[in-house]
Amino acid sequence: MEPSKHYDIHPFDFDHAGKMSSDVKKTLKQAGLNFDFIKRVSVAAYEAEINIVIHSVGGYADFKMIDNVVYLQFIDYGPGIENIELAMTPGYSTANEISQLNGFGAGMGLINIKNSCDEMSLLSDPNGTVLKLKFIMTEDHYRVD
Repeated sequence: MEPSKHYDIHPFDFDHAGKMSSDVKKTLKQAGLNFDFIKRVSVAAYEAEINIVIHSVGGYADFKMIDNVVYLQFIDYGPGIENIELAMTPGYSTANEISQLNGFGAGMGLINIKNSCDEMSLLSDPNGTVLKLKFIMTEDHYRVD
């Protein structure tokens, strides 16, 4: 059976922010994947999860491992990203003061996500955002004990 998990993500829930990405990390460790691959997936998962927490009215994430691919999908219910090109600019952030006081909103999330995954698809409108990530596993990504 291929691992598949669903996670609800709540707005401004800083106490639980990061739990989804931690669970994905644990699952990948149990699958026998190496540190570098797990780090790439975990970084992208964390950044996307935090983006939903600090920028949206809530949403969810889905994790799947099928054959040699890890799929992550993040969906939020708005307000959307007004200008994706601008949002992909290092340092650009629309995080509110509460998020910044909690240490988030440096404007590197989407850049870190893009640099971590093998494929990224990002669609957004005022009704929400859909972020799909793909990580391809090779023989090099498995631990040698």
